[in-house]
This record gives sequence, structure tokens and C-alpha cells, in this order.
Amino acid sequence: MPGYTQVDTSRLKSIYDRCLDFSEDKKDSIRYYAAFIEEEAVKLKFNKGHVLSCRLKGIYEEMMSNYESAIHFYLESLDAARKLNSIEYEISALSDLAILYSNIKEPQQAKTFYQQAARLSAYKGDIYNVVSTYNNLAVIFMQLKQFDSARVLLDEALRIGKPYEHTVDITSTYNNLGSLNFKEKKYDEALPFFRSNLYTHTLNNNVGDLWIDLLNLADLFTEKKQFDSAAWYAERTMDLARKLGSKSKEADSHAMLAKLSEYKEDYYSAYDHLKSWYELDTAIVNGDTHQTIAELQERFNAKEREAANKLLKEQVEKEMLKARSITLLAVAFGIIGALTAIAFITKRNANRRLQATNQLILQQNDKLAELNYEKNSLISIVSHDLNTPFATIQVWGDLMMHESERLSAEQQRALSKIIQASNYGEGLISRILDVEKKDIGNHKLRIENFDLTILTEDVIDNFKVMADKKEIRLHAELPEKELYILSDKHLVSRICENLLSNAIKYTPRGKNVWVSVNEEQDAISIKVRDEGVGIEKEEMPHLFSKYSMISSQPTDGENSNGLGLSIVKRIVEEINGKISCESEPGKGSLFTVILRK
Repeated sequence: MPGYTQVDTSRLKSIYDRCLDFSEDKKDSIRYYAAFIEEEAVKLKFNKGHVLSCRLKGIYEEMMSNYESAIHFYLESLDAARKLNSIEYEISALSDLAILYSNIKEPQQAKTFYQQAARLSAYKGDIYNVVSTYNNLAVIFMQLKQFDSARVLLDEALRIGKPYEHTVDITSTYNNLGSLNFKEKKYDEALPFFRSNLYTHTLNNNVGDLWIDLLNLADLFTEKKQFDSAAWYAERTMDLARKLGSKSKEADSHAMLAKLSEYKEDYYSAYDHLKSWYELDTAIVNGDTHQTIAELQERFNAKEREAANKLLKEQVEKEMLKARSITLLAVAFGIIGALTAIAFITKRNANRRLQATNQLILQQNDKLAELNYEKNSLISIVSHDLNTPFATIQVWGDLMMHESERLSAEQQRALSKIIQASNYGEGLISRILDVEKKDIGNHKLRIENFDLTILTEDVIDNFKVMADKKEIRLHAELPEKELYILSDKHLVSRICENLLSNAIKYTPRGKNVWVSVNEEQDAISIKVRDEGVGIEKEEMPHLFSKYSMISSQPTDGENSNGLGLSIVKRIVEEINGKISCESEPGKGSLFTVILRK
């Protein structure tokens, strides 16, 4: 019965529209109705049923963070919409693909789909789609840091949508205007947009959009350093993410809490949240996923090319039949084949050249990073090791100056020049040390798993010559088994080198220095103990301060610029560790570094 069919197809469309409003806590219902619409559409011969079902399946898979499957269904929905010549559903499929690519950090691909959707929306004259597409495209421009273009699109979306705000949801425009002001550090201008949306979505009980509002406010108050407000909003985002069962939202909530903890200088909490974020984010999108997604996209493009070629071939065949010329038909196919081959070869060669260029750029970037790392290492070695020879020159120069009456006037002038040059050299090294100190915060962490026992043995070996010159005995108390730690090997090495150098420097001749490494539950301790001059109790609070000049002095005339322990403390904090000191004047000092595995 025609009437019965019309009612049922309308009911399927109504079910589809209702599913689009479902939040993530109802994703299982979306999957159920997608299958239901597919099955009923076949019975009713409803040709749009496949488009609707594929889109709902894609939405469900995206909510489950199964991005490969989501793209597969969105592409299938796009193909079906184009076969039906349905601009409305084609716009929906393009927008779905653009949003997903944006979520998996591929803004250029997202931009391509949004631009296609924008052109179709403008052509169709649908206010809702125009506003929605301009909003989404503005988000991509923000990701690409093209803020002026984003503002033009958002202003236009607001101009078009504002007169229809009772029928067109413009909260997305408000959200994006708030985000744009936020990215431009105009926090007070962003706040009214975020608060307006929070009020609206709280009234509507729209949990998914409410999560976005809370995250925006948490981020904004973090930047304004209003940490109590930021914490309240950030913790609510985590509650909502878990209620929705959304891994991507939970990952973003962890990232927000990590940022807040970092701003509050609570580095342990920041590390824990970052670790949770990394585990979730890596599970959601990894390299294999991107590869599979690229293959899906390429298969869809190939399908479109095949359809276009098929259409072209049919047109050619019709023309050949009209001409009734077998010769012309053969020539035409030959030309088409030649052009196709030329185009294929040209494109393949261009892709190879592009791939080779990209590979060369990557290699050059890696080489530059390696050279920069070697440069910084060289500065570190030179700035510390050159202190000793300059100090030695000064000591011998001062000694000779005491006997200067035995020298001729020319020799005295020469000696004065030597001491002057030595002082100048020491000043240069001090400035290099100062630059190095500032550079610690810019050091890019290179986390790796390495054996701390082997590293400590190497450091001790490097200082044996320095210790032998003062007849100091070095003792290594290291575990017999391998002891691995996940950290920055270069920075851990610098910690050991600085502490051991100081221990030798402040220990008298003929004494002892001990270096020990121990495993302590979920952490590792590095201890350096000496029989040196020790540190006065009242000077202990200032021990790790920059340029702290304590009364304790090196025992053999070595130079001390007050930066060594300050640098060590900065490095230890950089890798989320702790450092402490116990000391007694005349008996020596014990420095302890605790690093988490």
C-alpha cells in the first residue's frame, strides 16, 4: 500500500533524525537503529535508507573511537548520497569526514572536506548548513593558526545565523568565538561566550556540549591562574567523560588536568595525568590507524576515479558507434590508453620526487637536531672542564707574583698579562655557564630506557684521573644486576658528573668519595658521599640557590662559580626527581637524588 509505505519511510526518517540528537551515553541505541533502518529500508525499497544507516554506523564507530570503521561508513554514506544526487546528505557526509579528520589531528584533510561542504551549502542556501560549515571550517583555520581567516568565517556565521537563533543553534559559533579569543590570549573577551554556552547546555542537559564548555572554562581559568576555579571545572570534565564512556574526552580531560598541575608546579600530578593522556591518546590513534585510514581514503578516491573513467568510456563508445568507424574507435582507445599511461607515469614520478624530498627534509631535520644536541653537549663540557686549567694558571701566577722581585720588569709585565688573560678567560667561562643554566629549561627531553649501573660506572671512570691527582680514592657501590630507568640519559649523566666533580673538589687529599645506586620501590636513588669540608647548618637552605657562595671552599684551589648545584637542582626537577643534602662541617656531605623509574 502506497500510504503505508509513505508512513513507514517517514517513520524511518524520524528515527534517524532523533538518533542525531543522541549523546555518547546512548551510542548503543544509535547502533541498534542503524541496523533497524537498514533492514526496514530494504523491505520498503526506501532508496535513502542506506545513506541514513551508513551515517549512523559511522557516528557510532566514531563515538567508540574506531576511526577506521567510522571513515569507512562515512565514505560509503558519501558515495550513496552522490549516487542519489542528494546534496543534503552529501553535505552531512562531508562534514562528518571533516570533523573526524580534525579529531585525529589531520587539519589539512579536514579543511578539504569542509571547503567542499561549504560550497554545496552556499549553493543550496540552507542557513543551518551554511552556519555549521562556516563554524567547522573556522575551527580548522584556528588549528592551522590562520586566525584572521577564522574570525572572518565566524563573524559571517554569526551574521547569517543570529536572525534565526530560535531555529538555528548558534552555540557552536559562540564556542568558536570564545576559542578564537582564547588562542589570541584575549581571556576576558572569551569568558562571556563560554559562560553563555554553559548556561544554555545546562538548561538543555546536553552532556556532550556541556563537557566542551567545562573544558573551555577550565583552560581559561588555568591561563588566568585562578586555579581553584580551573580545578573545579577540570574535575567535572573528567566525571562527564567517564559517564559518557568516551576515551577521547577522557584523554583530553587528563591533558587539561596535566596542564593545570604544571601551572601549579605540582609536577608529580602533571606527570601522572600526562602518562594517562598518552596511554589513551596512543590507543585511540596510532601509526597503523593513520595508515589504514589513508588506505581507506585512497580506495574511495580510486572508486570515484573508476566511476569517472567508466562514464568517460561509455561516452567515447557512444561517439564511436555514431561514427561507425572501427578504426577511429581503436585510435580513440589508443589515445585514451596513452594519455592514461602518461598521466599515471607523470603522477607516479611526481609522487616519488615528493616522497624523496620529504625523506630528505626529515633526514636534514634529524641531522640538525643531532648537531644541535652535540653543540649543547660541547658547550657543557667546555664550560665546566675549562674552569680547572684557568684556576691552575691563576694559582701559579699568584705564586710567581709573590716572588716578583726576582723578575725583571719585562718578566713582571708578562706575568701580569698572563694573570689578566686568565681572569678574562674565567669570566668568559662563567658567562657560558650562565647561558647553559638558562638553556636547561629549553632542553628537549629524550626519554629512553637505559641501564643506570653502566652509566654510573662510565661517569666514575671519567673522574678517576681528577681523583688520582688529589690522591682521593673513589668507591662504587653499585647493584650486581641490571638496573633500568626510563628517563633522559644525558641529563642523568650531567647530574652524576656535577655531584662527583663537587665531591672531589671539596674533599682534601688522601680522603674518600663514595658513589652508590640503589633500587627503592618504584624509584631509584643515586648517592654521592664525601669526606670533605662539609657545609654549615645555617647555609644549607641556600645550598641550591643560583650563585650561592657558601663559606666552604675547594680544598686544592679549584674554582667555584656558585652555579653547579643550582644547575643540578634544575636538571633533577626537569626529569621529575628530588635532591637533598645532609652535611656536617669537617666530616663531609651526602647528596641524594631520587628518580622515578
